[in-house]
Amino acid sequence: NNNAVAMSAIFDFSSLITVLLLLICTCTYLRELRPSIFDGTVAPEDMNQPIPPSKRVGIGGFCWKLSRIGERLSPYIGASCAIMAAHVLFFK
Repeated sequence: NNNAVAMSAIFDFSSLITVLLLLICTCTYLRELRPSIFDGTVAPEDMNQPIPPSKRVGIGGFCWKLSRIGERLSPYIGASCAIMAAHVLFFK
């Protein structure tokens, strides 16, 4: 008899990690397709100058930071996705 209570992804650690990995992968993929997708608040004349990460705010800034994590740590993110896929397939 399994009396487990259904929890949202916020309270279940493995689901939280899965959602975070999916967000990182999605933001990295979108930024690969369109490099300026998360630069919506930047004026066109300022596009040639690099924008410091502290100036990136809101949902666009959050997605930009997730995409940078995916770019810089891609081997680790890929390995984490494979591990989570095995966890979801075989242990859940």
